[in-house]
Amino acid sequence: LGSNLILVVPGSLEIGGAPSASRLELSDVELLGRAVGDTNAVATTVQSGELVRVGDKEVFTTINGTNETVVNVFDRPIARGRYISAADVDTRRRVAVLGSSSARKLFGDVDPIGRQITIAGVRFRIIGTFVDVGSTFGVDRNAEIHVPVTSAQRLFGVERIDALAVKAPTIDSIPAIQKRILDALAEKYPGDKFSAVTQTQILGTIGQILGLLTLVLAAIAAISLLVGGVGVSNIMLVSVRERTREIGLRKALGARQRDILVQFLIEAVLLTSIGGLIGIALGVSASLAASALSPLPAQISWWSPLLAFGVSAGVGIFFGVAPARRAGRLDPVVALRTE
Repeated sequence: LGSNLILVVPGSLEIGGAPSASRLELSDVELLGRAVGDTNAVATTVQSGELVRVGDKEVFTTINGTNETVVNVFDRPIARGRYISAADVDTRRRVAVLGSSSARKLFGDVDPIGRQITIAGVRFRIIGTFVDVGSTFGVDRNAEIHVPVTSAQRLFGVERIDALAVKAPTIDSIPAIQKRILDALAEKYPGDKFSAVTQTQILGTIGQILGLLTLVLAAIAAISLLVGGVGVSNIMLVSVRERTREIGLRKALGARQRDILVQFLIEAVLLTSIGGLIGIALGVSASLAASALSPLPAQISWWSPLLAFGVSAGVGIFFGVAPARRAGRLDPVVALRTE
């Protein structure tokens, strides 16, 4: 978003917040422009995923309905042609600005300016292309196609605005501008809930969500380890029972209690370690598949497989101690008499 941008959305972004029936309207651009003292600092967005065709080529990408201030608010430089103008918005012109990756997929090395594309069955004329930029939260911004917000509303069959972005002149002025924005919306929509958040606040909310997800996954992993450990313990107890005569014979031939204990402990660790290696292989394979199929990178830290292997071996040691001690304490005379 940028450190000095404020994103205004209906409802609350707090975890556990109830969904809101509030909605933003195109007229709120002027409302917030008056609140911050600059209408050129307010940009609109209404988005939808649509199928875009050019001849026999097609891509499914995000169509972003915006107004003429987006280039200034989001610092999106134009590579060729021009961006959407106020006249385009006012007259609902069917014009479009392509992201660099969409332009390459649809037109290759051909200059797309002046050519036409079909978005959800409606023809749009290309007036410009964006310079290559990065991604936002793993989403490729180069794949976006921008059209006038009014044309997007007609195309999507909606009257709402998904969000408004406000560019603060300085970072220090953000708190005061946030308050003015929320006060202006509260006056126009009494009783409705809106949020005005910065990039830092959004990242904080995402961090909270990821933290909760981590706790849930940790709880699931702990339960899985407990169930698996109990299973290993039961298997080793059965093994001790079935090999009682073998244990008695070994002890009669001079094997010490410690030797028997170490043997069964090693067997338990081998059992869980093999399971751990299989799990690591499946996890790495799933990560590679996710990276190949999704724009979001799925990276594995070098220490993760080592930690997984260590935990699996630790489970074998912890849950293998009791069966191993039981085997080591068997009386050789009693063990040899066992059928």
